[in-house]
Amino acid sequence: MGKTAAGAVWLNEDRLSPYDYWQFWRNTEDADVVRFLKLFTDLPMDEIERLGRAKGAELNAVKERLANEATRLSHGADAAREAAATSKQAFEHGEAAQGLPTLELEHEERSSGVTLVELLVRTGLSSSKSEARRAIAGRGVRLDGDVVEDVDLVVLVQQTPVRLSFGRKRHAVLK
Repeated sequence: MGKTAAGAVWLNEDRLSPYDYWQFWRNTEDADVVRFLKLFTDLPMDEIERLGRAKGAELNAVKERLANEATRLSHGADAAREAAATSKQAFEHGEAAQGLPTLELEHEERSSGVTLVELLVRTGLSSSKSEARRAIAGRGVRLDGDVVEDVDLVVLVQQTPVRLSFGRKRHAVLK
């Protein structure tokens, strides 16, 4: 589904967490939702046609249905429910939700600090330090919802958890 390995959608949980798998389907382009419901779910066609008539804000509910159904088929109903709950907690309530990819820092790292660029790479949110620097410079990185513009920022994690965001759709938790 992706054009690069970084954009690949893996079925294996070791390569892509059920949460990230759920997020992939939730972030589907509007124009692809009905086609993906037909291809990647086992919903009846008449129900898909009904869902396909959704417009505006209703379309978000249809995307969540796509994410739930596709994740249920690949990872099970429990994983789909957990991914949906994690997403709701992280995006609707702005919390550092359980179920997001997590990086456990050593006590010394929490107190002395780690560069933001290194954290982005270590969490897997960025594939390289140069990509991380570009994202920071472009105002595409947030710590607990606050945009970070300092490429040289050293992060001290005094209180945990801290939510690290790379763009609008990729998140991790620092503990």
